[in-house]
Amino acid sequence: MDINPSIFKAYDIRGIYPTDLNEEIAYRVGRAFAVLLEARQVILGRDMRLSGPSLMAAAARGLMDQGADVLDIGQVSTDQYYFACATQGLPGMMVTASHNPKAYNGFKMVRQMPYLLSGDSGIQEMRRLVMEGEFPAPTRRGEMIRMDFQDAFEKKVLSLIDVSALRPLKVVVDTGNGMVGPVLQAVYRRLPVELIGMYLEPDGNLPNHGLDPLQPENRAELQRRVVEEGADVGFAFDGDGDRFFTIDDRGQFVAGDFMTALMGEYLLEKSPGEKIIYDVRASWAVADRIQAAGGIPLMERVGHAFIKRRMADENALFAGEVTGHYYFRDFFFADSGIVPSLIVLEMLSRRNARLSDLLRPLEEKYFISGEINSTVADPAGRIQALAERYADAEQSFLDGISVIYPDWHFNVRPSNTEPLLRLNLEAKTRAEMERRRDEVLAIIRG
Repeated sequence: MDINPSIFKAYDIRGIYPTDLNEEIAYRVGRAFAVLLEARQVILGRDMRLSGPSLMAAAARGLMDQGADVLDIGQVSTDQYYFACATQGLPGMMVTASHNPKAYNGFKMVRQMPYLLSGDSGIQEMRRLVMEGEFPAPTRRGEMIRMDFQDAFEKKVLSLIDVSALRPLKVVVDTGNGMVGPVLQAVYRRLPVELIGMYLEPDGNLPNHGLDPLQPENRAELQRRVVEEGADVGFAFDGDGDRFFTIDDRGQFVAGDFMTALMGEYLLEKSPGEKIIYDVRASWAVADRIQAAGGIPLMERVGHAFIKRRMADENALFAGEVTGHYYFRDFFFADSGIVPSLIVLEMLSRRNARLSDLLRPLEEKYFISGEINSTVADPAGRIQALAERYADAEQSFLDGISVIYPDWHFNVRPSNTEPLLRLNLEAKTRAEMERRRDEVLAIIRG
């Protein structure tokens, strides 16, 4: 059986259905997961993708044939899946391709929360087992057990804020026909907010727009709607609900590092002196605001497997990534879309301020390029060229290359899945940011 080895990614398994990933491969993935983890019970869920039911059934069959009981949690968001794994103390598999286009599917795999299988921790062993397709004979056949924890999840996320502190707010939410709509409506029914929903029904056909709100075309309608409705804030979620994005009251998209700075500063008021983790791409605003609030900022490489591990090792309070992943110690060190949305509502209520007012001091001081992708034939060669060109700067190779000067800095890192280099750059004036951005891009694309 021919299997495309490129489906085994840095953080998960992912490919186009049915050419790269089909039921036979899903069956092998189930068996391999049970073997690798010596699992007796495994949580199993899926998102709304059209290939999800058949891939989930095949993976379940593989797990049970290898002797593991399957706890079927059905169609869920990723933070619901993490909640199930954490509260049951069990490994898990979720059939999802996150924000990828609808032709894709895959598996996110939990070893034991908050530790996931990743490229340097389990996925390469999975790859070997799946490619070989030979598994030890089990001593029993597992069984399927249906599990429902919706009410417990709602109570957990609501326990992370003071609901009584919320003031009436008008919120426009776009879940893009992904997985967040149903659970978000259930949670928000308990809040004093006016919820204006867009595309809340999970639909694997994706009839309205794509699943990645980082792409401007996927959030343009939400931005218009926030202004038209005179809303306090707009929220967007990616397909499987582990990423969260904010539109302010002006209808402007809020960068993930600015949201990390604001939420980190706010959470430190409740828990002074704690550690907060951010990724190598982030604005200076994050470390500056956390230090000013008495916290300890710690930089980590990009990727949820690395961030969760570092959070657990450091017992960090909170972590944020530029790409909209936000992680919380009180939510099992996991990332969630719903939890940061609740914290933003509480922050706006307690501050009694518009989000645009909270952002203005950041916008006047920190000038960021946002992430700019370039397709390149030789990523390693381009990174070497950058290292040589900026040899007089402070440099770090934690994740790609980070180059730091007193008044500007940048990170360039290769994509884990495509022949791309990703640039994030910041300077202390807009003119300097634009000049340096163009200068670095010329080297990347040269």
